Amino acid sequence: MKKILFLMVAIASVAFANEGEMIKSYSILAASVGLGLAALGGAVGMGNTAAATIAGTARNPGLGGKLMTTMFIALAMIEAQVIYALVISLIALYANPFI
Repeated sequence: MKKILFLMVAIASVAFANEGEMIKSYSILAASVGLGLAALGGAVGMGNTAAATIAGTARNPGLGGKLMTTMFIALAMIEAQVIYALVISLIALYANPFI
């Protein structure tokens, strides 16, 4: 049901908008979906990284410090990808090259 409602809203935005407004509405839709997917992927990656670090520390407590350092580096790299998606979404919203 939610998918049908979402599709109807997307089609209605095309039907009631002129050319510039249509591009803006699709830009908003693309930015929100893209950023949501990036955040979802980042959250899954961070969860897997934390779980692997906890499992590694539980198996060998002596390597806990090294594993934490490696985990923080990996988390920073994962978060950088989400921040790149945020920047691209903000560009699509405010400095749209298609208008």
